[in-house]
Amino acid sequence: MVTYNYAVFTFISIVITIVRDDCYGNKNVCMLQCNLDIYIPKRGVIMKNQMEKLGTLLCCDERVYKNNEIMRNIVVELALNYDVKLIELLMSDEAIKAHFFLNINGTYIFKKEEFVKFIASREFLPDSYTRYRNKVGLASNDNLIKESRKVVLNWPYKDCVLEGGQDTEDAKREEVFYNEVLACDEIDRLFEPKVLTNFKKYDETGEISIDTIQGDENLIIKGNNLIALHSLKKKYGGEVKVIFIDPPYNTNNDSFNYNDRFTRSTWLTFMKNRLEVAKELLREDGLIWVTLSDVQAHYFKVLADEIFKEENFIADVIWQSRKSVSSDTFISLSTNHVFVYAKNKSILDKNKFRLRMDESKYKYEDEKGKYKIEPFDAPNIRKNLSYTITNPNTGESYLPPDGRCWRTTEEEYKRLLSEGRIAFGRTGNAKPQLKKYLSEDIEDSKGKAPTTLWNDIDTTTNATKDLEKLFGEKIFKNPKPESLIERILQLSSNEGDIVLDYHLGSGTTCAVAHKMNRKYIGVEQMNYVEDVSVERLQKVIEGEQTGISECLEWSGGGSFIYCELLQWNQVFVEKIKDTFNDAELNDIWNDMKEKSFLSYRVRISDIEASMPDFEKLPLDSKKTFLYEVLDKNHLYVNLSDMDDKVYNVSEVEKKLNRKFYSIDE
Repeated sequence: MVTYNYAVFTFISIVITIVRDDCYGNKNVCMLQCNLDIYIPKRGVIMKNQMEKLGTLLCCDERVYKNNEIMRNIVVELALNYDVKLIELLMSDEAIKAHFFLNINGTYIFKKEEFVKFIASREFLPDSYTRYRNKVGLASNDNLIKESRKVVLNWPYKDCVLEGGQDTEDAKREEVFYNEVLACDEIDRLFEPKVLTNFKKYDETGEISIDTIQGDENLIIKGNNLIALHSLKKKYGGEVKVIFIDPPYNTNNDSFNYNDRFTRSTWLTFMKNRLEVAKELLREDGLIWVTLSDVQAHYFKVLADEIFKEENFIADVIWQSRKSVSSDTFISLSTNHVFVYAKNKSILDKNKFRLRMDESKYKYEDEKGKYKIEPFDAPNIRKNLSYTITNPNTGESYLPPDGRCWRTTEEEYKRLLSEGRIAFGRTGNAKPQLKKYLSEDIEDSKGKAPTTLWNDIDTTTNATKDLEKLFGEKIFKNPKPESLIERILQLSSNEGDIVLDYHLGSGTTCAVAHKMNRKYIGVEQMNYVEDVSVERLQKVIEGEQTGISECLEWSGGGSFIYCELLQWNQVFVEKIKDTFNDAELNDIWNDMKEKSFLSYRVRISDIEASMPDFEKLPLDSKKTFLYEVLDKNHLYVNLSDMDDKVYNVSEVEKKLNRKFYSIDE
């Protein structure tokens, strides 16, 4: 199946010559070289001469024309605020006035939306795909700066989409062809909901086939996480309470193998694309937790401030991820960042954002339940609290220690003694102590507020050992411990809330959510999802006893559904990626000609005519070329195309998709 699309483009370069008066009345000539790649379809837009006039006008406003550039953001802000000076400037030119103002019986109304849309478009000024080429840094009003109280992070490809995914940790190949940055105007179907396939359900009996889906099912999806997130919007938009992600840290030691010369900007584009749709999935009172190392943490903070808004930042938690000390570096790395953002911080109840009481301290138990022993004395000297207490078992009398007093009055002490709330040590032969019951503490206390230093929970070392117990071998280099996820879910969710992790990896987030009776969604595109993530969750259902299982008295149970995004062009992406043979690559190309969706820019006849030159290319160059000719809008099958016979979607899978997406049959 080959499709061709054609479009007409006009590319122009504008040079605007402006004569301006300086403050002394002298005439100065300045040149504005816009170098625009302008797409002018056959519709009503400002043509070249009006563009030149608008550029000339804006250059006369010193508020928006700085460093020989028109500051687009400032123009937009002034327009949104109906700035009088800007409006007067625009109305001074009849052609501009005619285009951006509506004349109603001699009264002119500013068409603000149309003006802002035009100023923000690539038709007038190039976007960051070209504007910030070779520059990454903090910016204010589009000027790269060193410091500012309010900043925006700009980088190459900021306005684009990185549709590719991760590679496995042990595959360090030069896969430059695998990931592609797409300008937004190249995207038309990429983010539509996709067909789900290969449904399986796992419960205590093992793997079972299904022909229906309940509304409260736990879910694991295999596929590109960006595309999966956009598919989830239809069903789960505004429904997710907590998102936890452990994304690629973009170090030399992790799996972020994008091999682009703009390493940081590529990573930022990757994160931005996914954070924006993740925000749409969150409930209004939802939170997102992101763990990172120092390498990208501070760039991420500025990016997240822009997406979630700075006022919704909650904390940068420092988690002690390892206890061991390395001697082969200047300062031994022992911590990670865990950034916390709310979708709408103003509606959160901070009194609910509390740590659960540590039940392990309640070591003793009687007919009233678990309890701990606390001293009966308190600081300071108070005469009314300095009475004598006699141990009824030994007859020995006690006064408060020097400089202290008893914690209650004598009358209150006698009441506590009569209720069995006073203990005299485990043998009954010691000084008085107070029994503090677990049930009493839970009722009377709101819990303890967390701090930004978490050095009291497990490390990656122990998490690695837990995975080795489950699988009999080392699975991941630096897995997150279950106790870290437990604390996050305890602070920010309740039983039955939806938890999302779209960098599922070994499956820790979903394993903990399962044990804590939360609903969960996990997304992973690597092939190990079935051998690691799914298998781990099966072990959770069976009642495995690693991580937090003992603390929660976990004994197993529950279920989840596994499914995959139905691939189309992605099938060829995987084939191209995995082959290292020229003959196989030629077979893939022949198959692509018959079955794939090729880019509208591709003419098969031209490629065939140039095959002798193609054959001379190195293998990696051939792979890159074949990947680039695929239309990325058709990596996976759109839900709207589900009934097309060419995709061979079974009737059972159609029924399951309609149920999942709540489509009336």
